[in-house]
Amino acid sequence: MGFRKPVETALSAAIIGLSALAWAAPAAAQDVTGVWLRDTGASKVRFTRCGDALCGTLSWLKDPSGPAKVGQRIFYDMKPAGPGKWSGSAFNPEDGKTYSGTMTLSGDGLTTSGCVLGGLICRSVQWARSN
Repeated sequence: MGFRKPVETALSAAIIGLSALAWAAPAAAQDVTGVWLRDTGASKVRFTRCGDALCGTLSWLKDPSGPAKVGQRIFYDMKPAGPGKWSGSAFNPEDGKTYSGTMTLSGDGLTTSGCVLGGLICRSVQWARSN
């Protein structure tokens, strides 16, 4: 009888530990926070938590003389919309307009899209993780 209780306790602890690892692995794999380089090499965006959402701020520009400015927030209120996907708003400094936006994470690649007319017309940009 005295042997059974420690075995049950150890087994329960092992199951809880494995469950925690299984829960943490997908969360880490879906982490979009950090700095991302645009496929053209023209800019970098830093994604951080903003309350219960994600926001993206320009952290570097190859040509700082354009309408975009370092420190300008271009992704707002990006909330989970499925595995590796977020929805919110995207600001385009070139035309000064805000669009319905999505982000999709796949490995070390990120695709952001801004859409108008209820998703009828969309423009996508590819990003790669950066330092």
